[in-house]
Amino acid sequence: MLVTDGEQRSALAVVRSLARAGHRVSVAARGPRSLAGASRGATARIVAPDPLADPNGFVEVIAAYAAAHDIGVVIPTTEAAALAVLGERDRLPPIPMSDLADFRALSDKAALREHAATHGIAFPPQCEARDAGEARRMDLQYPIVLKPARSVGEWNGERVKLGVRHASNREQLERHLSELPPAAYPLLLQRRIVGPGVGVFLLMWDGVPIATFMHRRIREKPPSGGVSVYAESIAPDVELITRAARLLHGFGWQGVAMVELKIDASSGTPYLMEINGRLWGSLQLAIDAGVDFPALLVERALGRAARGPDVWRVGVRGRWWWGDVDHLVARLRHADATLALPPDAPPRGRALLEFARTFAPDQVFRLGDPAPFLLESARWLMRSA
Repeated sequence: MLVTDGEQRSALAVVRSLARAGHRVSVAARGPRSLAGASRGATARIVAPDPLADPNGFVEVIAAYAAAHDIGVVIPTTEAAALAVLGERDRLPPIPMSDLADFRALSDKAALREHAATHGIAFPPQCEARDAGEARRMDLQYPIVLKPARSVGEWNGERVKLGVRHASNREQLERHLSELPPAAYPLLLQRRIVGPGVGVFLLMWDGVPIATFMHRRIREKPPSGGVSVYAESIAPDVELITRAARLLHGFGWQGVAMVELKIDASSGTPYLMEINGRLWGSLQLAIDAGVDFPALLVERALGRAARGPDVWRVGVRGRWWWGDVDHLVARLRHADATLALPPDAPPRGRALLEFARTFAPDQVFRLGDPAPFLLESARWLMRSA
């Protein structure tokens, strides 16, 4: 097995899962020392170009290594890596996910509203701007979320990683528009949904969900909304899972996917935020709760009829320690308005108290495999020095 993007927490969770299942796992990363590469589960480590900056060079290295070492399955763990390898999958070992066209369709946030409506899933009210000038001419009601139609945008043959931004007023909107690159367009300007974030995670195979999981986000990085740094497994919502599975089936999706929703605090309505057709950062929480997505994914890729459990452990919490520290530092250093926090965010004092009271397994640290956490800690301390 070859796992890409060894810098990612998702790659580390994949390596640990597959090693535990008895597979030999190689890790590709941009440098010789990476989070997943530091794990005892990694049997080999290779250096590959950044798939975002040099997708062709990345594929060349992956293809050459796979051919020389009889790699059976390649698992990309970021969108940039998926875009690179799916465009050249005839040169590579099996990749357990849909083709490039389906991946692009699933990743298109601008087109997602129509698909959501077809399957009875609410979508935030939004406007779509083709450029900054069009965005400036719009009559908007704040607060809003500025969301590029794709997480990895393309402009003049180059790919750029893009993120979500928040604006509580016209001044913040202007600042964001002046900073966004051309690759961020078309740009979605959505009404901000205030409420808890929920993830529905599925492994689709031959049109059927063979593994499912759900969690709620407790804290995120950045604090205004982003990657989960503290989350908890929740009981399955059969209706939400069914709708999410139908939505993925409508795309003809094969492989893992995260369907991200927010539950509106005032109405209780679940709103679809986005879909990611890849393994996610908090993957270790699903594994800890009893749904081993990487092992199941590889079993299916190898033609074996594996299925996930019908139930998982509810109330299991997982914390990304250094991500949670970053969340706290941001809360303490910056004003709420600067961070564009939602109205339901706790005040600073309570945020500090909640951080201090949090006792949950770290998603990176494992007593029997401490090297990834030590590496991550050293890098965080050097960055902060």
